[in-house]
Amino acid sequence: MAILKFSATAVAAQIAHARSCATFLPNWNGPVDTPALILIVGNGVHLRSNGIDGSTTRIVTTSQADPSFAFADGINPLRDVDWIARRQAAFRDLTGQFYTDILEDLQTLIDRGHGTLRLATDGHTVRIFVRRASDYLIGGTYDVPSGLGGTFRVVLMDVCDTFATVRNAGNCEDFDAMQPYRVPLDTLIDVDDRRAA
Repeated sequence: MAILKFSATAVAAQIAHARSCATFLPNWNGPVDTPALILIVGNGVHLRSNGIDGSTTRIVTTSQADPSFAFADGINPLRDVDWIARRQAAFRDLTGQFYTDILEDLQTLIDRGHGTLRLATDGHTVRIFVRRASDYLIGGTYDVPSGLGGTFRVVLMDVCDTFATVRNAGNCEDFDAMQPYRVPLDTLIDVDDRRAA
């Protein structure tokens, strides 16, 4: 999982543009009638408005970079020398367009005063990533998705910017005997009891 960081000011400008438009770029499913943000991976990595305002073509392309778009920190071809290596670290060899449904959530973070907005990506999906490693309590109790439709109760052992190392604790059917394992940091779910199990 990679974390992409964006300037809240630049993203706010793209949101304002999208909301000022009456027509919008279609997505893979066809016509769109609401403002949104599109994540473009190509000549840099940037967020842009899906709005069409008539003053510019603003077509979606992975080969052009418009300085007005909201570029991810370190992946701006107009400014960063090693942007290709950073793009490949986040997306491997994938390029293209991600039609996101994150405009309102990003606006909420901007309204709360966040200066930097962070998105988590595994190369195929894009999610808003609000919390930081320092927000989690080592030894704290959390839930994580089990992959079987439920959750496991875990104790946090270690954490970095993108992953947490956890061990199962307080589960039935010998699941607590599993070895510690890593989970994406944004999959940790707070539980009311924050004490170590």
